[in-house]
Order: sequence, then C-alpha cells, then structure tokens
Amino acid sequence: MKGILTSMLVVVMMVLVSCRGGSNGKDSADVAEDQNEKMLSSQLDDDAEFAVDAADGGLLEIELGRLAEGSAASPEVKAFGRMMAEDHGKASTQLKRIAEQANIVLPQVMSRDNQRKYDKLKGKSGADFDKAYMDMMVEEHRDDVEDFEEQAREGRIEVLKQWASTNVPVLQQHLQEAERLRESVRSKR
Repeated sequence: MKGILTSMLVVVMMVLVSCRGGSNGKDSADVAEDQNEKMLSSQLDDDAEFAVDAADGGLLEIELGRLAEGSAASPEVKAFGRMMAEDHGKASTQLKRIAEQANIVLPQVMSRDNQRKYDKLKGKSGADFDKAYMDMMVEEHRDDVEDFEEQAREGRIEVLKQWASTNVPVLQQHLQEAERLRESVRSKR
C-alpha cells in the first residue's frame, strides 16, 4: 500500500511540474517559443510566435468556455461558452496539425498569464461571472481578430497564413456575439 501511495505521489508531482512548463519553472508558452527559436529560421519567428499565441489563447478559450457552461447564470452565456469550447477546440486541432507539419512547438498547457485569467473567473458565479466572462471575451476576441488579420496578411508559412485567414470571420462572429451578450448581461442589474 505504501508503495502505491509513493508511486501516486510521484505521478502527481510529475504532472504538476509538467503543467508549469518543466522543472525549471518556465512558462509553457515561453518554453515553446524558446524551442521554436532554436529549430526555425529567424524568418519564421513571427509565424511561430503567432502559432504559440494562438494555441495558448485557444487553450484559454476552451477552458473558459467549459467553465461558463457550469458557472454562468444566463442560458445565453452558457451557450456562448459551449460554442467557444467547440469552435476553439476545432481550431486548436487544426493548428496542432499545421504546427506539426511546420515543425512548430506549441504549448500543451496555458501560459501563466492565461492561467491567472482563468483563476480569476473561476472564483465567480452567476451574474458576476457572466459580466466578467463577457468582458473578457470581448477583450480577447478584439485582440484575436487583430492578430489573425495580421497573420493572414503577413504570414510566411502559407498553410498557417491560410488557417488564420479562414478563422478571421469566425472570430469576428464571436466578437459580435460577445459584444451583444456583454450589453445584455450589463443591462440586468
């Protein structure tokens, strides 16, 4: 029994270390970017950085979407969260395939910054959650639309450039719906 407990403790410690980006305590997105800088030509640094940021943002959107399904008061916000988890899940799967083809390393867990955003919302529920979540979704999607449009215009890796271009309209729709829902939950006081 003692051996089983010791083994379980070792496994838990390994998982915790891997969730923090490795034993050196580096952020998961930073680790991916460092590896990409070593493996890719400097001409592709911006593409790799975009892919890492998009993957990190996707992880956040998926986890926040799942959180919204359980913590939101509004059925519309719950449905929006479900849509975020599904849409960003599909996009993340596509990005993983593209990154593999282009030899780009992506983070497997959220960056510290995104983990803090998640933790901040995790402590909220009901109407407070709805307001904070929708505020964050508007902000995140404004940034996403801008970043994806830039990648679609200026990217060097054609398949990544095309992926960004394909996702711009989806992100614009998410932004429009997020703005609408934000106004809706703000008006419920």
